[in-house]
Amino acid sequence: MTDTASRDDTASHNGHVHGVEIVLEDVVKRYPGQESAAVDGVSMTIPAGETVVFVGPSGCGKTTTMRMINRLIEPTSGKITIGGRDALSIDPDRLRRGIGYSIQQAGLFPHLTVAKNVATVPGLIGWDRKHISERTDEMLDLVGLDPDTYRDRFPRQLSGGQQQRVGVARALAADPPVLLMDEPFGAVDPITRGLLQDELMRLQSELGKTIVFVTHDFNEAVKLGDRIAVLGSQSHIMQYDTPEAILANPANDMVAGFVGADASLKQLTLSRVRDVRLLQCPTAHDGDPVDEFRRALLARKRQWGLILDRRDRPMRWVSPAHLTGVNSLRDIGDPVGEIVSVQSTLQDALEALLAESSASTVVTGLRGEYAGLITIDTLVDALRELREEHAHDHDDDLDEAVASGSAPDDVPHGRHEAPEDTAP
Repeated sequence: MTDTASRDDTASHNGHVHGVEIVLEDVVKRYPGQESAAVDGVSMTIPAGETVVFVGPSGCGKTTTMRMINRLIEPTSGKITIGGRDALSIDPDRLRRGIGYSIQQAGLFPHLTVAKNVATVPGLIGWDRKHISERTDEMLDLVGLDPDTYRDRFPRQLSGGQQQRVGVARALAADPPVLLMDEPFGAVDPITRGLLQDELMRLQSELGKTIVFVTHDFNEAVKLGDRIAVLGSQSHIMQYDTPEAILANPANDMVAGFVGADASLKQLTLSRVRDVRLLQCPTAHDGDPVDEFRRALLARKRQWGLILDRRDRPMRWVSPAHLTGVNSLRDIGDPVGEIVSVQSTLQDALEALLAESSASTVVTGLRGEYAGLITIDTLVDALRELREEHAHDHDDDLDEAVASGSAPDDVPHGRHEAPEDTAP
């Protein structure tokens, strides 16, 4: 861990320090004068390089539990190890400088420029000015903010989403193996929130940190988490598992309440657009022959195609009606509206389809190039496949339980019949 463990102890991930394992053993927080503990006996292992989301009702102790990891709140008893080292054996200030921390509304210093905000921790741990300057620009670029444009601005000159990006850049500036995030996107509008979630997932795929993320939004937990810890009162762990497992088999009524009645729709957050078969439509460029494109459109059931720019990025929808009496494909058609990428979730694709009230949404590749189309039928098929997969897994679990003699009394011995499949 940066400044709390040697860099030799952490694996490199694309030139950055990789995440480390965090272990909580019977951790308790009891405040003076309170009869009950705020956090009572939490034990869990957070795997290195994974995003683990704490989700639960307000006041259940999820933020308190997270803050005990970097000792912003001191545990009353129990043990916390980070990368194999006892957190209580490390000087608290040194510990915190080696752990990234991002909070709601970014928590930026209003009197400091963006660059100085990002440089805060590297300066505290003694980096030289040149290294700090280079790292600051690298971090701003990493979170999608042009350093030349934003370096000298103050927080008040940024939008809420831009402030949150700076907050993430600051948390990552010293290259910590661990990043704690306390409802970081809770104060921004839903559209910006979705973009920030996507950005975090992209960053995590590049950096491989260990992220502990606190939220009260179960949909956000499903989208972001490699694992989810559903916490009840006093941070008692109701269920700690992958999003897929929790959606398919909630451990109790409380967890089922978080999952909600729309569990099938939440399955869309577990899959990416790249995981499904995309449809195709005719495409052309401005300089292509009109007659050839018209024939391609008329030969298809859905008579719409796309005009692409010279880099194959989708620009305009075109139908045969647009081609009547024209001798060029330039400047005809309707602008392409909502677009999703191959990295988007199927939930993102559904929202794009609903926003446009259209039969299909354009999908682009990593560089914005046309990749295909996704439709409502695509999403329905994907949901059906997910349900069938989970039903099959459940059958296998029951067979294993029967074979081991641990099946519950109300489960008939032998293979049970799955309910007839219906469209969601």
